[in-house]
Amino acid sequence: MKYEQEYINILNEELKKAMGCTEPICISYLSTILRDQLANIPTKVDIYVSGNILKNVKSVVVPNTKGLRGIKAAVAIGVIGGIQDLKLECLTYVNEMHRDACVKFVEDTDITIYSTDDGFIFDVHIIMSDGENEVEGRIVDNHTNVVYLRKNDEIIINRPLVNVRKIHDLTDHSVLNVEDIYKFAEECDIDKVRDLIEGQIKCNMMIAEEGLKNNYGANIGKTLLKTYPVDVAVKAKAYAAAASDARMNGCELPVVINSGSGNQGITCSVPVVIYALELNVSHEKLLRALVLSNLLTARIKTGIGRLSAFCGAVAAGCAAGASIAYLHGGDLKMISHTLVNSLAIVSGIICDGAKASCAAKIASSIDAGILGFKLYQQGNQFYSGDGIVSKGVENTINNVGILASQGMVSTDKEIINIMLNTK
Repeated sequence: MKYEQEYINILNEELKKAMGCTEPICISYLSTILRDQLANIPTKVDIYVSGNILKNVKSVVVPNTKGLRGIKAAVAIGVIGGIQDLKLECLTYVNEMHRDACVKFVEDTDITIYSTDDGFIFDVHIIMSDGENEVEGRIVDNHTNVVYLRKNDEIIINRPLVNVRKIHDLTDHSVLNVEDIYKFAEECDIDKVRDLIEGQIKCNMMIAEEGLKNNYGANIGKTLLKTYPVDVAVKAKAYAAAASDARMNGCELPVVINSGSGNQGITCSVPVVIYALELNVSHEKLLRALVLSNLLTARIKTGIGRLSAFCGAVAAGCAAGASIAYLHGGDLKMISHTLVNSLAIVSGIICDGAKASCAAKIASSIDAGILGFKLYQQGNQFYSGDGIVSKGVENTINNVGILASQGMVSTDKEIINIMLNTK
């Protein structure tokens, strides 16, 4: 089967467990590494971050910090209670004593934040000192990719910042295309990815149920269930939104992410599970639908990049719609048209950072994915020349990537300027 091993590798690389929003957790992870190198609690911390990191950390609650938000909280809890070997789950074993110490660390420590533009959209660079020793570390391109580590004059890691993805040994995503993804989802030995996908189902449905049970953020999930006639489409949107409600507002349950984002991992999985339960399909069919949804999300995100002004939930919501089509017996043609239809509807949603309203954007993206499927099911579609739609699903996905990575650069800068000047 073409690209079989590459697709298995991509699933294993992209579907990771993470506690909390991944950008602040990245900061916590690097802070944990530096604390271990320093072998002490720092008294001074300087943090240099790209605009997109500022944007994605500013408004989200960091887990295990007693409701604190932002970069200082992410540094503090990493220093106080993080375990570096757990990477994006580094805050798993934080206890009440750590939480109290975290609040005190934020209040008492000299922490300075700088916005930097060194040519990388994803860039976290931290220098810590305890008055006698100094440590420095940097993560670029993705959440655990440490490219530089220093203690005093000793350079421990120093990777050249050229083609960071290959240096980090990640699989080349250029092998992703809709036709081969569909064939892989249909034909692969599902046992090779079973544990991974079942782990995603377990984690992401658990946090969805938590979001519906308790109050988090703006309670988008609960609102959908209370104010609309509840059918499977509303339930799919509500459960996914509720998972984001919880995740964006400090819930300590982990999620299985996709392409660096927990919201993307939630959006491409939870609606598919809800539809599979409604349609009473086999468990293997569900697993294959989730393989499809996860890889389609990664395909769309490849051109967009890890972080941008383009809301990543759009990619995942459209992928979920295509996988819902697959659960209804859809073939490659239906899945391709569902993607094109849904991308034509919601490709204008901006990313203005991680926060409570992400849950509403998730609901809108899933709604577009479902509508994209329903349109084609009824014999309707968007055609080449309708806005950013081009003939062929790959061309339309490529257009979305160009829009996000090139066309929205100035939009991204204005979003960041607005956010930094909004109290």
